[in-house]
Amino acid sequence: MAVLVERFARRDGNEQSGSVQEEASINGSPELRYESVSGRGIEAGVNRMSKWVVSILFASVVLLRRDGTALWGIIGSVSNSALSVVLKRILNQARPDATSRSDPGMPSTHAQSISFISVFAVLSVMEWLGTSKVSVFLSCLILASCSYFIRLRVSQKLHTSNQVVVGAIVGSVFCILWYTTWNSLLLEAFESSLLLQRSVFLVAAAFTLAFATHVALNWFRNDK
Repeated sequence: MAVLVERFARRDGNEQSGSVQEEASINGSPELRYESVSGRGIEAGVNRMSKWVVSILFASVVLLRRDGTALWGIIGSVSNSALSVVLKRILNQARPDATSRSDPGMPSTHAQSISFISVFAVLSVMEWLGTSKVSVFLSCLILASCSYFIRLRVSQKLHTSNQVVVGAIVGSVFCILWYTTWNSLLLEAFESSLLLQRSVFLVAAAFTLAFATHVALNWFRNDK
């Protein structure tokens, strides 16, 4: 009788141990468990949607402007993203350990692109409405929303704080310089030269097509 009890105890212990090991294997490492839990969170969903929201904001500003500055802004936005890729390869700083992404994270391309677009939108609002309560409110709303989107890159463990701060600074400064260069050096020449108008339009159209191709090949696939 004692022998039978001992055998059943051993069998139950082995089954329990096997189930624990199987559960541990399914759950994986702490980093994978974090990504699984955070991936189902509200902030993770907002983070995935942020690129669409910011792109719609930029497209709205471009369509409302329908001028040379809008075309110049398209060229600047794509150039700003390309600059981020170059900086990533030069600096080659790893992302946080909690993420499964292996590409460099300094600076954050999302932060740099969002900052460029938000500053471009604010400058456009100020140009249209001047300094008024409405323009200040809209500018603060744009900056606050985009700052939240940038913060999500840190809370979702996709970038470090330094990576998003550097990206935000580079994107903002690049936009200001790009916008200022247009108004101070190119705007007058653009308005008086048909050749320059066609050239800027063709470059902007090519960059728009390249961006649309990137969205079709990457954004829809990554959102699945």
